[in-house]
Amino acid sequence: MPRFPSRPRTTAREPRRVHPAALPALLLALLLSVTACGSGDSGGDSAAETSGSASFPVTVTGSNGEITLEEQPRSIVSLSPSATEMLFAIGAGDQVEAVDDYSNFPEDAPVTDLSGFTPNAEAIAGYEPDLVVLSNDQNGIVDALDALSVPTLLLEAAVSVDDTYAQIETLGEATGHPEEADEVVSEVQERIADAVASVPEDVQGMTVYHELGPELYSADSSTFVGSIYAMFGLENIADGPGEAAGGYPQLSPEYVVGEAPDLIVLADTKCCEQSAATVAQRPAFGTIPAVAEGRVLEADDDIASRWGPRIADFAEAVAESLQG
Repeated sequence: MPRFPSRPRTTAREPRRVHPAALPALLLALLLSVTACGSGDSGGDSAAETSGSASFPVTVTGSNGEITLEEQPRSIVSLSPSATEMLFAIGAGDQVEAVDDYSNFPEDAPVTDLSGFTPNAEAIAGYEPDLVVLSNDQNGIVDALDALSVPTLLLEAAVSVDDTYAQIETLGEATGHPEEADEVVSEVQERIADAVASVPEDVQGMTVYHELGPELYSADSSTFVGSIYAMFGLENIADGPGEAAGGYPQLSPEYVVGEAPDLIVLADTKCCEQSAATVAQRPAFGTIPAVAEGRVLEADDDIASRWGPRIADFAEAVAESLQG
């Protein structure tokens, strides 16, 4: 994970997913925030007791610089669905007091009406958090929370799988669960490696089309999900158009059909009710190899759009599609 200029702070305190037709910049922000390695571990008492021996104070580094936590956080607010999944996976679930309205996994996450897109510092502070985790600095929320003496850890959207591992480890240190975080990272790494190794060699060089919405917004190899396809040796048909669109171009039907992708991954099954059947009904899409040969992966929108530990689930689903 990239290192950022330090800005030391301390925890010592005084007294619905946007439709893909939106503008590309807004689309990117929403998709990265919204939308099972972890089994949705809620961070039971035994895990908390084990990690309670972790040494504090600790200093961790986020996109907003260094933050020093004097004591193990007991009231965490997460405004990032990916961070929420990470926190529960590493056994810090019992320390999570509130999560944003898009943090729908695991099921026992304490969902509130807090928004990660239009965050309100006073509303967040109302939960009396000793740690706030978020993935973007919308409306200057980091400085606003800082002014209220609320310790804040900004973990911006991952651009590679290594970034995911680094964020999991950072949250492990910040919450007093470093060993559990290491275990989660090791498990995810092993599962992804096994998934990649499970596909036949002739997968190398096959082409993939990742669909964010029926308007044919896609994601190229410079994006987080694109990096996963690259691990399988797949070539992304969005790479050319993506250069001028920040990695998230809107493709034309003619372009997709002409590129004849070998694999289609639908990340719009929940938001837009897309499926292998609806894709096959599009004009000329029935001629695409992925459609004709049954390699259309109906992915879970959230799993395909987040960079948490469930990326292992996604990699395994991609592998299964390529095996078939």
